[in-house]
Amino acid sequence: MNAMEILMRRWHLDTGSTVPPFEQVRLRVLDLASSGELAVGTKLPSVRALATDLGVAANTVARAYRELEQAGIVVTAGRSGTAIASGGDKIAAQVAAAADSFAAVVRELGVPQAQALRIVTAAVERN
Repeated sequence: MNAMEILMRRWHLDTGSTVPPFEQVRLRVLDLASSGELAVGTKLPSVRALATDLGVAANTVARAYRELEQAGIVVTAGRSGTAIASGGDKIAAQVAAAADSFAAVVRELGVPQAQALRIVTAAVERN
């Protein structure tokens, strides 16, 4: 399965969402990179190809790629295109560390697990 198929599998851009389209694309690539579904070195679709498939302006995808590059998730090599960098592993490690800290606070305060999960879900959805 190529990167375009992985990106588009069971996902579509939500045009009715309050989350801007570039952010939806950025979050999708970030999620796939940090989960390993898009392995390090996987070449992403060109800006134009992904924009066409999503029905958005090329600048929308370009901004998502640019922000991913600034975060170290992807690397761009001119005409060679954009590929997943090793940054996905760093992000997974940071998220796991934050989850461990959160879990420690939850245990210390005696917050029930179901309530803690609702709190973190609300925080993720809010941001």
